[in-house]
Amino acid sequence: MKIVGIDEVGRGPLAGPVTVCIVSCELNLYKKLKKNKNLPISGKDSKKLKTSDREKYEKVLKSLARENKISYSINHVSNKVIDSKGLSFAIKLAIGKGLENLKLKNYLKIKNYKLKILLDGGLRAPKEFKNQKTIIRGDEKEKIIAWASILAKVSRDRIMTRLSKKYPKYGFHLHKGYGTLHHRKMIKKHGPSAIHRKSFLKHISNSRE
Repeated sequence: MKIVGIDEVGRGPLAGPVTVCIVSCELNLYKKLKKNKNLPISGKDSKKLKTSDREKYEKVLKSLARENKISYSINHVSNKVIDSKGLSFAIKLAIGKGLENLKLKNYLKIKNYKLKILLDGGLRAPKEFKNQKTIIRGDEKEKIIAWASILAKVSRDRIMTRLSKKYPKYGFHLHKGYGTLHHRKMIKKHGPSAIHRKSFLKHISNSRE
């Protein structure tokens, strides 16, 4: 039996993609890996970890993936899709793509494996996955969800840092697209960039199209 953890980051920012990570692991191995002291303990929101801690845990998780102890898929859906189809659609799209990627790589075979899928917050997997459970504050309660959260967060943060060089007026490397006071001021001053979620900016007065 395999266990799968799913989490998203980037639900609330005014710019950039929303990101979903899916981590899978053999259930018996997962029970052992949960005791790994080099990975985060339960009971703490993985999104609130220090950047250095998340990057440290990311290295451990990627090492486990190279050893074929876990597998993962990270998927980003752009601001354009969020604007045209809505955030819920974008998140569902990312979840579907991630599960399909793992299936194509033979990490998940629905017909051959019994899957237990754990999702954070209000997330849901496609209906074909029968054994799924949504857990409120799941990244604090279930380590495989926390691992997915960490991988998603580090990956998205790096994207926003790179985009900061392309759009230096907004300071994306500082706030990663979230609606900080500085960010909102820059939007009002310069208008939205190509990576801003226009549908999220309606409450910001005087922003230019």
